Amino acid sequence: MSESISLDPTSLAALPIFPLPNCVLLPGGLLPLHVFEPRYRELTRDCLAGNHLMGIARLRPGFPKAALHDPGSRPSIYERFGVGKIICSEELPDGRFALLLRGVARVELEHELGVTGRMYRSVSARLLPDATVDPVDARDHHRRLVALCDRLAELLDQGGSQLRELVRSSELPGQCADAVAAALIMDADERQDLLETCCPLQRLQRTLGHVSHLVCELAPCESSVN
Repeated sequence: MSESISLDPTSLAALPIFPLPNCVLLPGGLLPLHVFEPRYRELTRDCLAGNHLMGIARLRPGFPKAALHDPGSRPSIYERFGVGKIICSEELPDGRFALLLRGVARVELEHELGVTGRMYRSVSARLLPDATVDPVDARDHHRRLVALCDRLAELLDQGGSQLRELVRSSELPGQCADAVAAALIMDADERQDLLETCCPLQRLQRTLGHVSHLVCELAPCESSVN
């Protein structure tokens, strides 16, 4: 069994990117953005006039701080990054934007485009399809993740009902793992590692381990609960 998200290949041939430090958008995750720089206002307007898609590319460590606000700078990014779709937008009176993106795919950089006549960066990317795994094994891990998230939900002071809904929001095991990881895993390196993992079973196992750890923190246990 393999899982994949269908995107028009032409949308990845000239994909605008929004490079950000320590920001990793996983498929199924939500990302609020406050857009104020002129180049990213232009990016937002172009996205809203087109397919509403943009790449959220994590900057590699060591970039000069000044590069964040230098339109001519092109600091290095991780080659694998998430694609988000704008699902809510508001243009403020002064021209800034408040956006909400939903992660829809993991992609890999093919090459960065040269002069495009726009202030922001654009790339050519390819979709990273999920690897084929044993469907029985994947369904078993999926059921365990649902059960473990239900247990975690019982221990939370708030957000338990939303977690129960989230873990049931996708029938596809790998997509379920992505959605749960996007909501519960905050460490940028862990998120980047999950983003780069094309095997749904591995993502399920890692997400199970994280949720298990959270359960044991809230209700101390002697052994793994996953």
